[in-house]
Amino acid sequence: MTILTAGIGDKYELVVGLEVHAQLSTLSKSFSSDSAAFGAGPNQHINPVSLGHPGTLPRLNKKAVEYAVKMGLACNCTINLRNTFARKNYFYADLPKGYQITQDQMPICLGGSVLVRLADGVTKNIAIHHIHMEEDAGKSMHDQHHADSLIDLNRAGVPLIEIVTEPDMRSSEEAGQFLSEIRKLVRYLDVCDGNMEEGSLRCDANISVRLKGQTKYGNRCEVKNLNSIRNVQRAIEHEFERQVNIIENGGHIDQNTLNFNADTGETSVLRSKEMANDYRYFPEPDLTPLALNQEYLDKILKDMPTLPNALYKKYTTELGLSDYDAGVITADKDFAHYFETLITYTDNYKAATNWLMGAVKSHLNDHNSSIKDLHLKPETLAGLIKMVDSGQINNSTASHKLFPALLKNEGKSAEQMAAELNLLISSDNNDVSRFIQDAIAKFPDKVKEYQKGKKGVLGLFMGEIMKSSKGKIDPQKTNQLLIKELEAK
Repeated sequence: MTILTAGIGDKYELVVGLEVHAQLSTLSKSFSSDSAAFGAGPNQHINPVSLGHPGTLPRLNKKAVEYAVKMGLACNCTINLRNTFARKNYFYADLPKGYQITQDQMPICLGGSVLVRLADGVTKNIAIHHIHMEEDAGKSMHDQHHADSLIDLNRAGVPLIEIVTEPDMRSSEEAGQFLSEIRKLVRYLDVCDGNMEEGSLRCDANISVRLKGQTKYGNRCEVKNLNSIRNVQRAIEHEFERQVNIIENGGHIDQNTLNFNADTGETSVLRSKEMANDYRYFPEPDLTPLALNQEYLDKILKDMPTLPNALYKKYTTELGLSDYDAGVITADKDFAHYFETLITYTDNYKAATNWLMGAVKSHLNDHNSSIKDLHLKPETLAGLIKMVDSGQINNSTASHKLFPALLKNEGKSAEQMAAELNLLISSDNNDVSRFIQDAIAKFPDKVKEYQKGKKGVLGLFMGEIMKSSKGKIDPQKTNQLLIKELEAK
Protein backbone atom coordinates (compact mmCIF):
# COMPACT_ATOMS: atom_id res chain seq x y z
CA MET A 1 0.00 0.00 0.00
CA THR A 2 1.18 3.53 -0.78
CA ILE A 3 2.55 5.37 2.23
CA LEU A 4 0.98 8.79 2.80
CA THR A 5 2.96 11.69 1.41
CA ALA A 6 4.26 13.94 4.17
CA GLY A 7 1.57 16.37 5.28
CA ILE A 8 -1.34 14.73 3.45
CA GLY A 9 -2.52 12.82 6.53
CA ASP A 10 -2.44 16.01 8.59
CA LYS A 11 -5.52 17.25 6.68
CA TYR A 12 -7.62 14.41 8.04
CA GLU A 13 -9.01 13.39 11.41
CA LEU A 14 -9.23 9.76 12.47
CA VAL A 15 -12.52 8.66 14.05
CA VAL A 16 -12.67 5.34 15.92
CA GLY A 17 -15.32 3.54 17.92
CA LEU A 18 -14.75 0.12 19.49
CA GLU A 19 -16.98 -2.84 20.21
CA VAL A 20 -15.34 -4.96 22.89
CA HIS A 21 -16.66 -8.45 23.62
CA ALA A 22 -15.79 -9.82 27.06
CA GLN A 23 -16.48 -13.48 27.76
CA LEU A 24 -17.85 -13.68 31.29
CA SER A 25 -16.17 -16.05 33.77
CA THR A 26 -19.31 -17.96 34.73
CA LEU A 27 -19.29 -21.70 35.32
CA SER A 28 -22.17 -22.35 32.93
CA LYS A 29 -23.44 -20.80 29.73
CA SER A 30 -25.87 -17.91 29.26
CA PHE A 31 -29.06 -19.91 28.87
CA SER A 32 -28.12 -23.54 29.58
CA SER A 33 -26.35 -25.61 32.20
CA ASP A 34 -23.42 -26.92 30.14
CA SER A 35 -19.94 -25.81 31.14
CA ALA A 36 -18.50 -22.52 29.88
CA ALA A 37 -14.90 -23.57 30.67
CA PHE A 38 -12.18 -23.04 28.08
CA GLY A 39 -9.92 -25.84 26.88
CA ALA A 40 -12.11 -28.92 26.54
CA GLY A 41 -11.99 -31.21 23.51
CA PRO A 42 -14.12 -30.17 20.53
CA ASN A 43 -17.88 -30.32 21.12
CA GLN A 44 -17.68 -31.65 24.68
CA HIS A 45 -19.41 -28.72 26.43
CA ILE A 46 -22.73 -28.91 24.62
CA ASN A 47 -26.31 -29.90 25.37
CA PRO A 48 -29.68 -29.73 23.56
CA VAL A 49 -30.23 -26.08 24.59
CA SER A 50 -26.90 -24.79 23.28
CA LEU A 51 -27.34 -26.91 20.15
CA GLY A 52 -30.71 -25.31 19.50
CA HIS A 53 -32.74 -28.52 19.44
CA PRO A 54 -36.51 -28.11 18.89
CA GLY A 55 -38.53 -27.76 22.08
CA THR A 56 -35.67 -26.55 24.27
CA LEU A 57 -36.07 -23.35 26.25
CA PRO A 58 -33.43 -20.88 27.49
CA ARG A 59 -33.05 -19.97 31.16
CA LEU A 60 -31.08 -16.85 32.07
CA ASN A 61 -27.81 -17.19 34.01
CA LYS A 62 -28.11 -14.92 37.09
CA LYS A 63 -24.35 -14.64 37.53
CA ALA A 64 -24.01 -13.25 34.00
CA VAL A 65 -26.46 -10.49 34.93
CA GLU A 66 -24.49 -9.68 38.08
CA TYR A 67 -21.23 -9.49 36.11
CA ALA A 68 -22.80 -7.22 33.49
CA VAL A 69 -24.07 -4.88 36.22
CA LYS A 70 -20.61 -4.82 37.86
CA MET A 71 -19.00 -3.78 34.58
CA GLY A 72 -21.63 -1.13 34.01
CA LEU A 73 -21.09 0.36 37.47
CA ALA A 74 -17.31 0.33 36.94
CA CYS A 75 -17.80 2.22 33.66
CA ASN A 76 -20.07 4.85 35.25
CA CYS A 77 -23.09 3.62 33.26
CA THR A 78 -26.75 4.00 34.12
CA ILE A 79 -28.11 0.52 34.87
CA ASN A 80 -31.36 -0.21 33.08
CA LEU A 81 -33.77 -1.66 35.63
CA ARG A 82 -35.97 -3.19 32.91
CA ASN A 83 -34.15 -5.36 30.38
CA THR A 84 -35.42 -7.26 27.39
CA PHE A 85 -33.79 -9.79 25.11
CA ALA A 86 -33.95 -10.07 21.34
CA ARG A 87 -33.13 -12.51 18.58
CA LYS A 88 -30.42 -11.46 16.15
CA ASN A 89 -31.01 -13.56 13.06
CA TYR A 90 -28.27 -14.64 10.70
CA PHE A 91 -27.03 -17.90 9.28
CA TYR A 92 -23.57 -19.25 9.88
CA ALA A 93 -22.35 -22.80 10.36
CA ASP A 94 -21.19 -22.23 13.97
CA LEU A 95 -24.52 -20.65 15.04
CA PRO A 96 -26.68 -23.73 15.77
CA LYS A 97 -30.03 -21.99 16.29
CA GLY A 98 -29.72 -19.70 13.28
CA TYR A 99 -30.02 -16.72 15.64
CA GLN A 100 -28.20 -15.25 18.61
CA ILE A 101 -29.93 -14.23 21.84
CA THR A 102 -28.81 -10.68 22.58
CA GLN A 103 -30.16 -7.31 23.71
CA ASP A 104 -31.33 -4.66 21.28
CA GLN A 105 -33.80 -1.99 22.38
CA MET A 106 -33.29 -2.25 26.15
CA PRO A 107 -29.67 -3.16 27.02
CA ILE A 108 -28.55 -3.55 30.62
CA CYS A 109 -26.16 -0.54 30.73
CA LEU A 110 -26.56 2.88 29.12
CA GLY A 111 -24.05 5.70 28.71
CA GLY A 112 -20.96 5.88 30.88
CA SER A 113 -17.28 6.52 30.21
CA VAL A 114 -13.78 5.19 30.82
CA LEU A 115 -10.81 7.42 31.69
CA VAL A 116 -7.62 6.83 29.69
CA ARG A 117 -4.15 8.27 30.28
CA LEU A 118 -1.98 8.99 27.25
CA ALA A 119 1.80 8.98 26.99
CA ASP A 120 1.99 12.80 27.02
CA GLY A 121 0.16 12.92 30.36
CA VAL A 122 -3.18 13.99 28.87
CA THR A 123 -6.29 12.24 30.23
CA LYS A 124 -9.50 11.72 28.28
CA ASN A 125 -12.89 10.24 29.05
CA ILE A 126 -13.97 7.84 26.30
CA ALA A 127 -17.76 7.79 26.15
CA ILE A 128 -19.67 4.52 26.12
CA HIS A 129 -22.91 4.21 24.20
CA HIS A 130 -24.13 1.08 25.97
CA ILE A 131 -23.19 -2.37 27.27
CA HIS A 132 -25.42 -5.32 26.44
CA MET A 133 -25.54 -9.03 27.27
CA GLU A 134 -25.55 -11.74 24.63
CA GLU A 135 -24.47 -15.30 23.97
CA ASP A 136 -21.43 -16.27 21.93
CA ALA A 137 -21.43 -18.28 18.73
CA GLY A 138 -19.35 -21.42 18.17
CA LYS A 139 -15.97 -21.48 16.47
CA SER A 140 -15.21 -22.31 12.84
CA MET A 141 -11.72 -23.67 12.13
CA HIS A 142 -10.46 -23.46 8.58
CA ASP A 143 -6.93 -24.75 9.09
CA GLN A 144 -7.56 -28.15 10.72
CA HIS A 145 -8.43 -30.09 7.57
CA HIS A 146 -7.16 -29.92 4.00
CA ALA A 147 -10.63 -29.73 2.44
CA ASP A 148 -13.25 -29.01 5.11
CA SER A 149 -13.95 -26.41 7.78
CA LEU A 150 -14.50 -27.90 11.24
CA ILE A 151 -16.98 -26.62 13.82
CA ASP A 152 -16.46 -26.58 17.59
CA LEU A 153 -19.63 -25.61 19.47
CA ASN A 154 -18.12 -25.52 22.97
CA ARG A 155 -18.24 -21.72 22.85
CA ALA A 156 -21.84 -21.57 21.60
CA GLY A 157 -23.97 -20.01 24.33
CA VAL A 158 -21.09 -18.77 26.49
CA PRO A 159 -22.12 -15.45 28.10
CA LEU A 160 -20.70 -12.22 26.73
CA ILE A 161 -21.02 -8.55 27.38
CA GLU A 162 -20.42 -6.18 24.49
CA ILE A 163 -19.09 -2.74 25.38
CA VAL A 164 -19.94 -0.31 22.58
CA THR A 165 -18.21 3.08 22.64
CA GLU A 166 -19.18 6.32 20.99
CA PRO A 167 -16.92 7.28 18.04
CA ASP A 168 -14.77 9.15 20.56
CA MET A 169 -11.23 8.04 19.79
CA ARG A 170 -8.93 10.10 17.58
CA SER A 171 -5.76 8.02 17.59
CA SER A 172 -4.62 4.42 17.76
CA GLU A 173 -3.03 5.24 21.12
CA GLU A 174 -6.41 6.25 22.59
CA ALA A 175 -7.96 3.02 21.30
CA GLY A 176 -5.12 0.94 22.75
CA GLN A 177 -5.36 2.68 26.12
CA PHE A 178 -9.14 2.24 26.22
CA LEU A 179 -8.78 -1.48 25.56
CA SER A 180 -6.07 -1.70 28.24
CA GLU A 181 -8.39 -0.03 30.76
CA ILE A 182 -11.25 -2.38 29.88
CA ARG A 183 -8.95 -5.37 30.34
CA LYS A 184 -7.86 -4.02 33.74
CA LEU A 185 -11.45 -3.46 34.82
CA VAL A 186 -12.70 -6.94 33.91
CA ARG A 187 -9.75 -8.45 35.77
CA TYR A 188 -10.18 -6.28 38.88
CA LEU A 189 -13.87 -7.22 38.92
CA ASP A 190 -13.15 -10.92 38.24
CA VAL A 191 -15.82 -10.98 35.55
CA CYS A 192 -13.47 -12.03 32.69
CA ASP A 193 -9.85 -13.19 32.53
CA GLY A 194 -9.11 -10.65 29.77
CA ASN A 195 -7.10 -13.17 27.78
CA MET A 196 -7.15 -11.89 24.21
CA GLU A 197 -5.04 -14.78 22.89
CA GLU A 198 -7.71 -17.29 23.98
CA GLY A 199 -10.50 -15.07 22.67
CA SER A 200 -12.11 -14.23 26.00
CA LEU A 201 -11.60 -10.56 25.17
CA ARG A 202 -12.13 -9.59 21.52
CA CYS A 203 -12.40 -6.27 19.77
CA ASP A 204 -14.00 -4.93 16.60
CA ALA A 205 -12.91 -1.46 15.48
CA ASN A 206 -15.14 0.92 13.50
CA ILE A 207 -12.82 3.28 11.63
CA SER A 208 -13.48 6.32 9.45
CA VAL A 209 -11.74 9.54 8.44
CA ARG A 210 -12.91 13.08 7.76
CA LEU A 211 -11.32 16.41 6.95
CA LYS A 212 -10.28 18.27 10.08
CA GLY A 213 -12.97 20.72 11.11
CA GLN A 214 -15.83 18.70 9.65
CA THR A 215 -18.57 17.44 11.95
CA LYS A 216 -20.14 14.87 9.65
CA TYR A 217 -18.70 11.38 9.98
CA GLY A 218 -17.29 9.57 6.96
CA ASN A 219 -18.28 6.05 5.92
CA ARG A 220 -16.87 3.61 8.41
CA CYS A 221 -15.29 0.20 7.97
CA GLU A 222 -15.46 -2.39 10.72
CA VAL A 223 -12.35 -4.50 11.32
CA LYS A 224 -13.44 -7.74 13.02
CA ASN A 225 -12.01 -9.97 15.75
CA LEU A 226 -8.78 -8.21 16.63
CA ASN A 227 -6.99 -10.39 19.17
CA SER A 228 -4.37 -8.10 20.73
CA ILE A 229 -4.06 -4.47 21.71
CA ARG A 230 -1.14 -4.04 19.32
CA ASN A 231 -3.16 -5.47 16.43
CA VAL A 232 -6.02 -3.07 17.21
CA GLN A 233 -3.56 -0.20 16.90
CA ARG A 234 -1.95 -1.58 13.75
CA ALA A 235 -5.32 -2.09 12.06
CA ILE A 236 -6.38 1.48 12.90
CA GLU A 237 -3.14 2.95 11.59
CA HIS A 238 -3.38 0.93 8.38
CA GLU A 239 -7.03 1.86 7.82
CA PHE A 240 -6.30 5.56 8.33
CA GLU A 241 -3.66 5.46 5.59
CA ARG A 242 -5.79 3.31 3.29
CA GLN A 243 -8.90 5.44 3.58
CA VAL A 244 -7.03 8.75 3.20
CA ASN A 245 -5.26 7.42 0.10
CA ILE A 246 -8.58 6.38 -1.46
CA ILE A 247 -10.16 9.78 -0.78
CA GLU A 248 -7.10 11.69 -2.00
CA ASN A 249 -7.20 9.72 -5.25
CA GLY A 250 -10.85 10.60 -5.84
CA GLY A 251 -12.30 7.33 -4.57
CA HIS A 252 -15.15 6.49 -2.21
CA ILE A 253 -15.02 4.55 1.07
CA ASP A 254 -17.38 1.58 0.91
CA GLN A 255 -18.92 0.58 4.23
CA ASN A 256 -17.47 -2.92 4.52
CA THR A 257 -16.60 -5.47 7.18
CA LEU A 258 -12.87 -6.15 7.05
CA ASN A 259 -10.42 -8.80 8.17
CA PHE A 260 -6.98 -7.87 9.53
CA ASN A 261 -3.95 -9.92 8.55
CA ALA A 262 -1.48 -9.76 11.45
CA ASP A 263 1.37 -11.04 9.24
CA THR A 264 1.07 -8.31 6.60
CA GLY A 265 -0.49 -5.59 8.73
CA GLU A 266 -3.18 -5.05 6.10
CA THR A 267 -6.97 -5.31 5.93
CA SER A 268 -9.13 -7.08 3.35
CA VAL A 269 -12.87 -7.16 2.67
CA LEU A 270 -14.87 -9.96 4.33
CA ARG A 271 -18.34 -8.80 3.31
CA SER A 272 -20.49 -5.74 2.84
CA LYS A 273 -21.28 -4.10 6.17
CA GLU A 274 -24.53 -5.33 7.71
CA MET A 275 -27.11 -2.90 9.03
CA ALA A 276 -29.38 -3.55 12.02
CA ASN A 277 -32.33 -4.37 9.76
CA ASP A 278 -30.27 -7.10 8.08
CA TYR A 279 -30.44 -9.04 11.35
CA ARG A 280 -34.24 -8.80 11.62
CA TYR A 281 -34.16 -8.16 15.37
CA PHE A 282 -37.34 -9.07 17.21
CA PRO A 283 -38.14 -9.71 20.92
CA GLU A 284 -37.00 -13.10 22.24
CA PRO A 285 -40.33 -14.89 22.86
CA ASP A 286 -38.89 -17.50 25.23
CA LEU A 287 -37.46 -15.04 27.78
CA THR A 288 -39.52 -12.70 29.93
CA PRO A 289 -38.25 -9.15 30.56
CA LEU A 290 -35.64 -8.94 33.31
CA ALA A 291 -36.59 -6.61 36.18
CA LEU A 292 -33.88 -5.31 38.54
CA ASN A 293 -34.23 -3.02 41.54
CA GLN A 294 -32.08 -0.50 43.37
CA GLU A 295 -31.51 -2.82 46.34
CA TYR A 296 -29.91 -5.35 43.96
CA LEU A 297 -27.65 -2.66 42.48
CA ASP A 298 -26.66 -1.34 45.92
CA LYS A 299 -25.61 -4.81 47.07
CA ILE A 300 -23.39 -5.32 44.02
CA LEU A 301 -21.87 -1.85 44.41
CA LYS A 302 -21.11 -2.50 48.09
CA ASP A 303 -19.19 -5.68 47.28
CA MET A 304 -17.12 -4.20 44.43
CA PRO A 305 -13.35 -3.85 44.93
CA THR A 306 -11.41 -0.59 44.72
CA LEU A 307 -10.83 -0.04 41.00
CA PRO A 308 -7.54 0.89 39.29
CA ASN A 309 -8.30 4.59 38.74
CA ALA A 310 -9.17 5.07 42.41
CA LEU A 311 -5.94 3.30 43.44
CA TYR A 312 -3.95 5.38 40.94
CA LYS A 313 -5.33 8.58 42.47
CA LYS A 314 -4.58 7.33 45.98
CA TYR A 315 -0.99 6.42 45.11
CA THR A 316 -0.17 9.71 43.36
CA THR A 317 -1.97 12.10 45.72
CA GLU A 318 -1.87 10.43 49.13
CA LEU A 319 1.29 8.31 48.93
CA GLY A 320 3.33 10.64 46.72
CA LEU A 321 4.24 8.05 44.10
CA SER A 322 5.10 9.04 40.53
CA ASP A 323 2.57 8.65 37.73
CA TYR A 324 4.77 5.92 36.25
CA ASP A 325 5.03 3.92 39.47
CA ALA A 326 1.29 4.21 40.13
CA GLY A 327 0.58 3.10 36.56
CA VAL A 328 2.77 0.00 36.81
CA ILE A 329 1.40 -1.04 40.20
CA THR A 330 -2.26 -0.64 39.20
CA ALA A 331 -1.80 -2.33 35.81
CA ASP A 332 -2.15 -5.74 37.44
CA LYS A 333 -4.80 -6.53 40.06
CA ASP A 334 -2.66 -9.03 41.99
CA PHE A 335 0.34 -6.68 41.96
CA ALA A 336 -1.83 -3.87 43.35
CA HIS A 337 -3.30 -6.21 45.99
CA TYR A 338 0.22 -7.20 47.13
CA PHE A 339 1.23 -3.54 47.36
CA GLU A 340 -1.94 -2.67 49.29
CA THR A 341 -1.08 -5.36 51.85
CA LEU A 342 2.59 -4.33 51.96
CA ILE A 343 1.82 -0.72 52.88
CA THR A 344 -0.23 -1.85 55.87
CA TYR A 345 3.11 -3.02 57.37
CA THR A 346 5.34 -0.08 56.31
CA ASP A 347 4.79 3.62 55.76
CA ASN A 348 7.94 3.96 53.63
CA TYR A 349 5.85 3.93 50.46
CA LYS A 350 8.72 4.87 48.15
CA ALA A 351 10.91 2.03 49.44
CA ALA A 352 7.99 -0.38 49.12
CA THR A 353 7.52 0.76 45.51
CA ASN A 354 11.22 0.47 44.71
CA TRP A 355 11.41 -3.08 46.05
CA LEU A 356 8.33 -4.15 44.12
CA MET A 357 9.40 -2.47 40.89
CA GLY A 358 12.99 -3.64 41.26
CA ALA A 359 13.94 -6.86 43.03
CA VAL A 360 10.46 -8.41 43.13
CA LYS A 361 9.56 -7.66 39.50
CA SER A 362 12.99 -8.82 38.33
CA HIS A 363 12.57 -12.12 40.21
CA LEU A 364 9.12 -12.66 38.70
CA ASN A 365 10.39 -11.91 35.20
CA ASP A 366 13.36 -14.25 35.60
CA HIS A 367 11.06 -17.08 36.63
CA ASN A 368 8.24 -16.21 34.19
CA SER A 369 5.78 -16.14 37.09
CA SER A 370 3.20 -13.78 38.54
CA ILE A 371 3.09 -12.18 41.96
CA LYS A 372 0.42 -14.73 42.96
CA ASP A 373 3.24 -17.31 42.86
CA LEU A 374 5.55 -15.26 45.10
CA HIS A 375 6.19 -17.02 48.42
CA LEU A 376 7.61 -13.89 50.04
CA LYS A 377 4.85 -12.49 52.23
CA PRO A 378 4.24 -8.72 52.24
CA GLU A 379 4.95 -8.54 55.99
CA THR A 380 8.33 -10.23 55.44
CA LEU A 381 9.29 -7.73 52.74
CA ALA A 382 8.15 -4.92 55.05
CA GLY A 383 10.48 -6.33 57.72
CA LEU A 384 13.40 -6.14 55.27
CA ILE A 385 12.52 -2.51 54.45
CA LYS A 386 12.40 -1.69 58.16
CA MET A 387 15.87 -3.18 58.71
CA VAL A 388 17.33 -1.04 55.90
CA ASP A 389 15.57 2.07 57.22
CA SER A 390 16.88 1.50 60.76
CA GLY A 391 20.44 0.94 59.59
CA GLN A 392 20.59 -2.72 60.64
CA ILE A 393 21.56 -3.75 57.13
CA ASN A 394 22.60 -1.77 54.06
CA ASN A 395 20.59 -1.71 50.85
CA SER A 396 23.17 -3.57 48.79
CA THR A 397 23.38 -6.48 51.21
CA ALA A 398 19.59 -6.52 51.50
CA SER A 399 19.25 -6.78 47.71
CA HIS A 400 21.98 -9.28 46.96
CA LYS A 401 21.99 -11.50 50.04
CA LEU A 402 18.98 -11.12 52.31
CA PHE A 403 16.25 -10.88 49.65
CA PRO A 404 17.36 -14.05 47.76
CA ALA A 405 17.65 -15.91 51.08
CA LEU A 406 14.12 -14.92 52.09
CA LEU A 407 12.79 -16.19 48.77
CA LYS A 408 14.25 -19.62 49.56
CA ASN A 409 13.28 -19.72 53.23
CA GLU A 410 9.55 -19.20 53.41
CA GLY A 411 8.30 -18.51 56.91
CA LYS A 412 11.45 -16.90 58.27
CA SER A 413 11.40 -13.20 59.13
CA ALA A 414 13.93 -10.75 57.73
CA GLU A 415 15.47 -10.33 61.19
CA GLN A 416 15.89 -14.09 61.66
CA MET A 417 17.43 -14.55 58.22
CA ALA A 418 19.82 -11.61 58.59
CA ALA A 419 21.03 -12.92 61.95
CA GLU A 420 21.50 -16.45 60.60
CA LEU A 421 23.55 -15.16 57.66
CA ASN A 422 25.53 -12.78 59.89
CA LEU A 423 24.50 -9.78 57.77
CA LEU A 424 23.73 -7.28 60.53
CA ILE A 425 25.76 -4.06 60.40
CA SER A 426 28.40 -3.80 63.08
CA SER A 427 27.79 -0.94 65.49
CA ASP A 428 31.33 -1.22 66.84
CA ASN A 429 33.27 1.87 65.74
CA ASN A 430 36.52 0.01 66.38
CA ASP A 431 35.62 -2.51 63.65
CA VAL A 432 34.77 0.24 61.17
CA SER A 433 37.97 2.14 62.03
CA ARG A 434 40.01 -1.01 61.46
CA PHE A 435 38.49 -1.57 58.01
CA ILE A 436 39.23 2.05 57.08
CA GLN A 437 42.84 1.88 58.26
CA ASP A 438 43.43 -1.40 56.40
CA ALA A 439 42.09 0.11 53.14
CA ILE A 440 44.22 3.24 53.50
CA ALA A 441 47.31 1.14 54.22
CA LYS A 442 46.65 -0.99 51.13
CA PHE A 443 46.53 1.98 48.72
CA PRO A 444 49.06 4.62 49.90
CA ASP A 445 49.41 6.02 46.38
CA LYS A 446 45.65 6.60 46.19
CA VAL A 447 45.84 8.51 49.49
CA LYS A 448 48.26 10.95 47.82
CA GLU A 449 45.93 11.26 44.80
CA TYR A 450 43.05 12.10 47.10
CA GLN A 451 45.13 14.74 48.86
CA LYS A 452 45.89 16.27 45.44
CA GLY A 453 42.18 16.66 44.80
CA LYS A 454 41.16 13.42 43.08
CA LYS A 455 38.03 12.78 45.14
CA GLY A 456 36.95 9.96 42.81
CA VAL A 457 39.29 7.52 44.55
CA LEU A 458 36.84 7.43 47.48
CA GLY A 459 34.96 4.75 45.58
CA LEU A 460 38.04 2.54 45.52
CA PHE A 461 38.48 2.82 49.29
CA MET A 462 34.78 2.20 49.96
CA GLY A 463 34.82 -0.84 47.68
CA GLU A 464 37.73 -2.32 49.62
CA ILE A 465 36.07 -1.53 52.96
CA MET A 466 32.79 -3.12 51.87
CA LYS A 467 34.69 -6.19 50.70
CA SER A 468 36.63 -6.51 53.96
CA SER A 469 33.56 -5.99 56.12
CA LYS A 470 31.41 -8.29 53.95
CA GLY A 471 28.90 -5.47 53.70
CA LYS A 472 28.26 -5.34 57.43
CA ILE A 473 28.78 -1.60 57.75
CA ASP A 474 26.71 1.51 57.24
CA PRO A 475 28.03 2.95 53.95
CA GLN A 476 26.96 6.53 54.69
CA LYS A 477 28.56 6.71 58.13
CA THR A 478 31.65 4.84 56.95
CA ASN A 479 32.05 7.24 54.01
CA GLN A 480 32.01 10.19 56.42
CA LEU A 481 34.61 8.55 58.69
CA LEU A 482 36.78 7.67 55.68
CA ILE A 483 36.81 11.28 54.45
CA LYS A 484 37.66 12.51 57.96
CA GLU A 485 40.56 10.05 58.15
CA LEU A 486 41.90 10.96 54.68
CA GLU A 487 41.67 14.69 55.42
CA ALA A 488 43.74 14.15 58.57
CA LYS A 489 46.63 12.51 56.65
